[in-house]
Amino acid sequence: MQQSNFHDYPALRMREAPHIEVHFVDSGDSPHGMGEGALPSIAPAVTNAIFVATGRRVRRLPVTA
Repeated sequence: MQQSNFHDYPALRMREAPHIEVHFVDSGDSPHGMGEGALPSIAPAVTNAIFVATGRRVRRLPVTA
């Protein structure tokens, strides 16, 4: 083990990430699932934006006033 927690884990930077190719394959089924890949990152992005704007950490969803 080299890291004790996330605070000392060297996060991968965009310039260090490998090239990724995405291909959508027509299966003949009704369309579903192609847009779901981005969904897991929406909540952290919004809650981090709230933190930057207000200084208040959001720890629970749904986000309320």
